[in-house]
Amino acid sequence: MVKPANANDARVQAKALWYAAPRECVLNAEELAGPGPGECRVRTLWSGVSRGTERLVFEGRVPESEYERMRAPLQQGAFPYPVKYGYCAVGTVEAGPADLLGRTVFCLHPHQDRFVVPAERVTPVPESVPARRAVLAANMETALNAHWDAGSGPADRIVVVGGGVLGLLTAFIAGKLPGAEVILVDLDRSRAGLAEALGCRFALPADCPRDADLVFHASASAAGLATAIGAAGLEARIVELSWYGAGDVAVALGGAFHARRLQLVSSQVGQVSPSRRARFGYARRMQAALALLADERLDALITDEIAFSDAPARLPALFAGAGLTAVLRY
Repeated sequence: MVKPANANDARVQAKALWYAAPRECVLNAEELAGPGPGECRVRTLWSGVSRGTERLVFEGRVPESEYERMRAPLQQGAFPYPVKYGYCAVGTVEAGPADLLGRTVFCLHPHQDRFVVPAERVTPVPESVPARRAVLAANMETALNAHWDAGSGPADRIVVVGGGVLGLLTAFIAGKLPGAEVILVDLDRSRAGLAEALGCRFALPADCPRDADLVFHASASAAGLATAIGAAGLEARIVELSWYGAGDVAVALGGAFHARRLQLVSSQVGQVSPSRRARFGYARRMQAALALLADERLDALITDEIAFSDAPARLPALFAGAGLTAVLRY
């Protein structure tokens, strides 16, 4: 008796983006086996390019000391090169468990047009969130974790220094706190309209307010960090969200830093914040981040769109330029 054809048994061809050498990326072909028990195969619709983290990978600026900590969850290869990197994939489940078939899901997976992963690695995208916007989930998860680390609350005066996508999402969440006064600080005046649309005020560094209850820093610059420290009120907390790679940064710990009893703390998404860890696992945190994306104003944070097939040719210029989130279209 001939066994009926099963989509789960089929092998398919896939293409993946690899960072092959300093400032060079390529598309490599690979064959995927059919998903096994408890696995699913995802056909990618969109993936997000992190201008900050992936620029460091692209330029070979990941410090050797951070090679393991910087690994993406499903990365292949090893730093510095060649490496298959990325962590913002959104696609449709085309083979696997019946309860996931046909569903749009988010996965922390490198840029690849099809991939097979354990079903537990994917998170269904709420119907209220378009697939293209769902690529922001990893950054939203980082911003959410930062607020948990910060202990932000209603009526706080909150300053966010750095108007990149992470800073904007952090300000967006802050703006949802009842009675909170939120100010986004950036060198680029063009961020003012976006800040206002997200429910925040805007200020240039020279006009940065003082005596904030809480400050987030996301500019990845020494000048931005100095601005953040200067904005903090007595015994306030400054939460550092920037990732500097192999670079060093000067920290302004003179002046009133000690007299004002300021706290400079790090936040990193690799661990669930201690304030929530007893009740939130990674899956619940990702579900919460995706739910927060159900706001059409956040579409403005996606400023560039590139066809996946054009990525090797166009990513060098993208990393050299300005903008917010870029997406690869499959």
